Amino acid sequence: MNRFMDLADFSREEILDLLALAQSLKDHPQPRALAGKILGLVFFNSSLRTLASFQAGMARLGGSSFVITPGQGTWQLETRLNAIMDGAAAEHVREGIPVLASYCDALGVRAFADFKNLQNDLDEKFFKMIDGLCDKPLINMESAMNHPCQALADWRTLDELHVPQHAKFVLSWVYHPKALPLAVPAATLHMAAMRGMEVVVARPEGFALPAEVMAKARAAAATAGGSVTETSDRATAMKGAEVLYAKEWGSPLHYGDAEADARLRAGLNDWCVGERWFTDALPDARLMHCLPVRRNVAVADEVLDGPRAVVRREALNRLVVQMAVLHRLLA
Repeated sequence: MNRFMDLADFSREEILDLLALAQSLKDHPQPRALAGKILGLVFFNSSLRTLASFQAGMARLGGSSFVITPGQGTWQLETRLNAIMDGAAAEHVREGIPVLASYCDALGVRAFADFKNLQNDLDEKFFKMIDGLCDKPLINMESAMNHPCQALADWRTLDELHVPQHAKFVLSWVYHPKALPLAVPAATLHMAAMRGMEVVVARPEGFALPAEVMAKARAAAATAGGSVTETSDRATAMKGAEVLYAKEWGSPLHYGDAEADARLRAGLNDWCVGERWFTDALPDARLMHCLPVRRNVAVADEVLDGPRAVVRREALNRLVVQMAVLHRLLA
């Protein structure tokens, strides 16, 4: 394995094998497995779990890491092709990424969508450029339209909770005061479909995920024996659900237009997950969220602090599965 960019790059069997490795490393630690290896981490965007879990995972395997946040203690990196660099950025990624890759044995990069051109972000144009510049193993720590590390951790969480392969999984839009990227909802949708679940996307009108994202998930579901549907009716979506995955995202209809997006989401504050959402779900239905989450905006305290929420388990599993990814890339 030389790249960890998208769960879709792997077969279901390969994902299950990677999850088995994660369990093995948890049960039987290998504190010298990556001794002498160095992981470079480049964060174009903020992080808490991703940064901490990758550094901790590398240390637990006996390796070391360095962190670059462009513009904070380092030169600001220009990301645009054919840019006339007469602004704040002193260096281009076309030089920066190969140099950083030469200092380490594997490189992880986080670079969110730029919210300017939906098709460019769907095509992962920036991350594909990074891929072409890096001659070392490369990890997608969240790109414009994907977050495979979170998706793998969520798959493990579902397995730990003994959620059946074909259980009903609801991915629901929840309220946030501004538009957020599509990476996590797209990755979560594909993960649940690839696992073989009965996936329902619940969202208000105007917040349907892009057709390309839905088509990719439906193809994965067909292979795994699952299904993917969508609705704006929350009650219908939640009927018989075993898992509710709450996530905020912006409107693809108004991609890059913050004012239009804000008008569309105005009045949707009731899309905040409360206990009432689970009226027709299975009695022990679970609440998942990738974090960070705005309390009493996206999810109410009563749910986050109650027995349904497994958000901390998801966060812990980021460390567990990423250790398996690092081991597979570098051991």
